[in-house]
Parts: sequence; structure tokens; C-alpha cells
Amino acid sequence: MSDHTVRFELKIPVQQGSANAIDLLAESCELSRQQIKQAMSKGAVWLQKGKRTQRLRRATKTLNSGEVLRLYYDKRLLDQIPEAPELLQDFGSYSVWFKPPGMLAQGTEWGDHCSLLRVSELAFDKPRQSFLVQRLDREAFGLMIIAHQQKAAAQLSTLFQQRKIEKHYEIEVDGDVQWQKLTVNSPLDGKHAVSHFAKRTYDADKNRTTLDVSIETGRMHQIRRHCASIGHPVSGDSRYGRKSQDGLQLKASSLQFDCPITHKKQIFSC
Repeated sequence: MSDHTVRFELKIPVQQGSANAIDLLAESCELSRQQIKQAMSKGAVWLQKGKRTQRLRRATKTLNSGEVLRLYYDKRLLDQIPEAPELLQDFGSYSVWFKPPGMLAQGTEWGDHCSLLRVSELAFDKPRQSFLVQRLDREAFGLMIIAHQQKAAAQLSTLFQQRKIEKHYEIEVDGDVQWQKLTVNSPLDGKHAVSHFAKRTYDADKNRTTLDVSIETGRMHQIRRHCASIGHPVSGDSRYGRKSQDGLQLKASSLQFDCPITHKKQIFSC
């Protein structure tokens, strides 16, 4: 395989009549049909119909004139084997998982086989639809809820928006924090953002403080950015602090909510 096939993007407009997806891809690049099938199964092939774009996994899909086929091929990414998340409880219409560090919550255009969303689709005896109702940074780890029905996804999303799902995080930050409790009310990207911190312990050997965290808003990288703003970045945060061998020390540690199906109290912690 030549170097340029290790990572590349391919856009193929369907010009006229109808075409078979794998045939069209095989004619347009140097990849073998087996490599193309692997890329499709792992979510790296997309089909655009008008304004709608979605992943295409079926190699024999017949394409029509006016549609656009896209391939995002990255051999290194497609060869990765995801670390297995842990299924904590299956409610049928949704499930609760422990996401390991380094795992994406959802895929990118380059593939989704290493994402919790895709792994959760294939984790059961019969594949299920999966819907993301919350986010957790790739480098972070801990508890996540995945919906498997549209109704459940809407119900859970509403609970998150109404702050009826109580979320807590446990983090380690660099340095010895000198306060017991602190609320940071500081806008992020021009939007209201509030984080509450409570000191637990200080490890002098590591020069790290363990904090409990709850947030009133869910801005991008909110905890990490607020911690950096007060001079105590999250340990291992290569973006807002300093990279470390043990990685980002940010864990989604607990979830409490009333099940939208059974209306019974559910409590998860790790």
C-alpha cells in the first residue's frame, strides 16, 4: 500500500444511473475490497442525500444519481481495538455504562468502532439503536447513560436539561488547594457557567488535591477550564494544564435520577 493510502479523504459524486457502493469505492481508490468493507463496518464511509448525511455500512447498497459517497480512511485509527467499557445495568430502553479513559463518547467522520455509542449498539444479543444523551470528554472516564429508544432518549435528555439527573465528578488537581469549598461562576465562550468544588484530601507525595465537583451548566470542558482559571488545573490535562503519564484525572463518579420508565430512584457510583 502506498503512503498516501494510510490516511486520506475521498468524495465521489454519483454521476448517473445507479451504482453499487463498494464497486464505486473500489474503482476510485487503491484499497482492497476487504479494506473498504472494514472501513464501512467501522463507520468511516458516509452517504449524502441532499442535506442529509449518514454512515453507510452496507457494501452492496445501491446508490442513485445526485447522491455523494464519502470515505474517511485512517488505517491507524481503523486498526485500533477499543478498551471494553463496562455495562453496569441494562434497563432495555436505556443502559448505564462505565466509560474507560481514551474512549470516545461518539464517533467522528473517521469512524465510530472505538466509541461507546457504537460499542453499546453491538453489546447485546440483538443489536440496538443507541442515542447519546450526555457527553464526557475522551480523556475522562466514568458513568454514562446511553438511550436505546427515541422516546427514552427524549425523556432522559429532558431530565438532563432540567437538572433532574444529579451528576457528580471526582477530580485530582495540581497543587495544595487552600480552601474547603469554592463556587466558580465564570462565563465560558460567552455563556453562563457555574461549577462547585469541595476539597477532600491532599496527597503531598503527588502534590495533588482530590476534589468533589458538581456543575450547574454543561459547557465544553467546563470543569477543566474552570480549574485552570483558578490556578489548579486538573492533573494530567494536556490542554489546560500539564500532561502526565497517568492521564487526565477526571471521573464522572455518580449519577442519581428517577427512572423515566419505572419512576424508581436509581443511584450509581464508581
